[in-house]
Order: sequence, then C-alpha cells, then structure tokens
Amino acid sequence: MRSKSLPLLSAALATFVFTAPVAAFADTSVTVQGVTLVNKGRVAVGRIPANQRDKFGETFGSGSGMSIDTKSWTRNADGTYKGSLWLLPDRGYNVAGTTDYRARLNTIDIKLTPVAPGATPPTGKEQAGVDAKLAETLLLKDNKGADTTGLDPADGIRHPDGAMPLLPQAPNGRISLDNEAIARLPDGTMFVSDEYGPYIYRFSADGRMLSATPPPAAFLPMRRGAVNFSSNNPGPGETAPDPKDPTSGRQNNQGFEGMSLTPDGKFLIVVLQSATRQDGGDSSSTRQNTRALVYDAVDLDHLKLVHEYAVPLPVFTNDKGKTAVAAQSEIVALSPTSFLMLARDSGNGYGQKGEKSLYRSIDIVDVSAATDIAGGKFDGDKPVAPKGVLDPSVKPATVSQFIDINDGADLARFGLHNGAPNDRNNLSEKWEAMSLASVQDPKLPDDYFLFVANDNDFITQDGFQVGAAYKDDSGADVDTMFQVFQVTIPGLSAK
Repeated sequence: MRSKSLPLLSAALATFVFTAPVAAFADTSVTVQGVTLVNKGRVAVGRIPANQRDKFGETFGSGSGMSIDTKSWTRNADGTYKGSLWLLPDRGYNVAGTTDYRARLNTIDIKLTPVAPGATPPTGKEQAGVDAKLAETLLLKDNKGADTTGLDPADGIRHPDGAMPLLPQAPNGRISLDNEAIARLPDGTMFVSDEYGPYIYRFSADGRMLSATPPPAAFLPMRRGAVNFSSNNPGPGETAPDPKDPTSGRQNNQGFEGMSLTPDGKFLIVVLQSATRQDGGDSSSTRQNTRALVYDAVDLDHLKLVHEYAVPLPVFTNDKGKTAVAAQSEIVALSPTSFLMLARDSGNGYGQKGEKSLYRSIDIVDVSAATDIAGGKFDGDKPVAPKGVLDPSVKPATVSQFIDINDGADLARFGLHNGAPNDRNNLSEKWEAMSLASVQDPKLPDDYFLFVANDNDFITQDGFQVGAAYKDDSGADVDTMFQVFQVTIPGLSAK
C-alpha cells in the first residue's frame, strides 16, 4: 500500500505537486485526526446517455449534487448491489445566458456490479459496472407552489414574506435557483444549496419549498451598496448587471457548491466554491481562501450557524505555467470537523477545448484545529483574506489529498483517460457530485463505495429544453458518468 502524506496548506499559496501516474494502481492512504483512510481505487464505471430525456420531455441534467438513498441500498447474494439515488441538475442548458428551466430532482435506479479492488474488468465490460436508469423526475416549487426558474435573477428580488427572507427572483416573477448540492433527510425532505443566493433551501418530499436560510452578510453579493443576486448570465430580454461582478460577497457562479449532513444528522456543512470577492475571489489566482459554514440542523426550518472556518483550496500550476486555484465542487461530511472535498480545474476534458485536466482530486479537510470565525468581524465588512492573503489571526483548515481522479493507471483499467484523444472516454470537465454507500460486508465493516458523478452541462447533439431543440456547438455528447471508488473510512458510522 502506498501512503501519501501531504503538507499543511497555510495562508500562503501552496502548490500540490502533480506526479505522473505509476505503472499500476496501488492503494493510497492518508491519516487525519489519527484515523487512516484508504483509497482502494475504482471498482465500477457507468453512464446515462447524453440525449436521455426526463418525463417532461426535456434533456436530462446530471450531477451537480447527489444523495444515495441508504434505506434502499441492498447487497445481493451474488455480490451485486441495488438501490436508488437522487441526482440534482443545476439551472439547465445555458451556453449563451440562462433559460426558464424549471428546477427539478431526478431519481436514479442503480445496479452496481463492482470488480475487486485493483482487478481489471472483463474485456468489453470496462464501463458496465454501474447500470443507471432514470426512474422519476420531481419539479421543485417555491413556497407558494409555483414553478421556479434557472433564469438569472438580474436585479430582481422577492421581498421578505412571512418566514421567507429576501430571495432571488427572475423578471418573470419566479424564484431563481441554480441548485448545486443536496442532502436528503430520513423524512424525505431535503436541503438544497444554490449559487444565486447563495442560500440553503429546504424542500418537502413532494418538492415544495419549506424554508430558506440566507448566509452571513459577508457572503451576500453586493452591487452599488445593495444586494444583487445576478450571476452575469442574462436570459432572453434581460440586461447584464452593472457592474458585472459583485463588489463583495460570493463571486458570480461561485456560490454554495458543496453541502452535506454529518453522519449523525445533527450538523449541516456548506462550502463556497471559492473565496468571496473581498477575500481574493476577484481573481482566479487569489481565490484560495474559501469558507465552510457549519449549521446546527436540529431545527430543520431554522438552521443555526455555529461554526465557520477558512478553507484553503488546492493550488496547482496551469498549462501556461501560472499559479491557479482549483475550486471545490462538492463535499461529503465525515464528522462535524472533517469532510471530503472534490476540487478541480476548469476548461479541460471531453466537450471542452482543453484536453487534459491538471487537477481533479478528492481531498480531506480537517477543521478541528482551525480558527472559528462564526459571527465575528469577518462575517461583516472585514475581509478574512484581503487580496487572497489570510488574516494572521486566523488559522485555516488543513487539506490532504486522498484520491487523484486523474490517476492514469486506474483510469486505464476502465477504458478511460485524461487528455488526448479528446473523445467520450476522456473524462469530462465538471465532476461535481459525491455520496457514500456501505459495502455491507461483515469482513470489511469500514468500507464504503464512494460514488462520484459529473455535471454534463446538458451537452448533447440531440437536446430539447424549454420548448426548443438544440445542438451543442462543441459537437460532443457528454454522458452522465458514474465512477465508483472503494474506500476505507474507520468509525464513520459511529461518528
């Protein structure tokens, strides 16, 4: 077993060293808080075709967020597994501006036939380990039962009404949602995080909005001294915001990208995709210090912020030799003080001009020794990392690399690759969804399947959405893809 020990990421920009893949995949491990986690590699891969349509006749959108239905998860006598998961699309096909795409949630039936860790699938079955079928699609409605929309809220707001706070609203009068993460609760209700707010919404089991939790003031996008939820992606007839970027708060399209409930269900952790504007988020090279919020979730409709931490995002050298920051795309909580974090570069992969990704990784974040900044001056007007430099009074979380998604040897076992040729077996750009399910093997009580899915951005040559057919200009058909890793996480169920 190969062990990785990565240095602490401090306030200064630190660089993860990208190493060439070894000749054959070997287990990797990392120790956090005295617990050693092991990555045993991919054990299955599967797809849903890019031109799949849902029950409303619209092109299926894939994994901006994912939550496995652990109640349905079953291990069969033959070593296969079956169950279902919820897959959350974002705001719809939006190459040139946004559209009136109704927010929704997809239910996927899964049959998993994993290979043994380290084994090679039979020839011709490299990507047959996950049999995924779209089973149901649920529209997400606002608190009054009306449809929501993916349209940019422009300068629109819905004023507070009863228990509902100020909300992003499109010119057509609908609540604007750009959904990015989902946490499903035992009673069937769900938390959904979005980028426009950035907000945390709670929906009923039948898709009706029950509550909305705004972030601290430091996270709210401000223009000309007022809250303005626009992401600078105007839809038909809309005008671009002025200025195009917020002066403070979350950057455009960099909202609550990752969210997860702790295993005991008591806390909800949510993380910005990258730093706020005032914390260096105005530049791709200084946006490293994002923030994680920890909410007490005992009262589901009245989340209480109890902790907040600075989280340094991974830094790498891009293809132009310049320092770049990998934005985070999803998290999975392991405890109230640790979580998995999927971070990646952008603009590279199937369907994009760039062929080879330089950073796609699942890292482990540990906030146990970090400075808690919740409710203090940094939640108001004072930046925690002006121009990207962390305030010296703040100790950040530590981040350790766990799974290199771009590992060439492990990809090759399943007929996949990273880089040329830029075909359908080259990983697509946006890996944004993760969820855990138990291996349910008494001999391996601490082993889990880590499902990872892409957001295919609705890229297809046979698309239909919001009443119109379309073909993506890339010429690509980006399938929804599931990659499944087998991991060992001791004590997770007890945390």
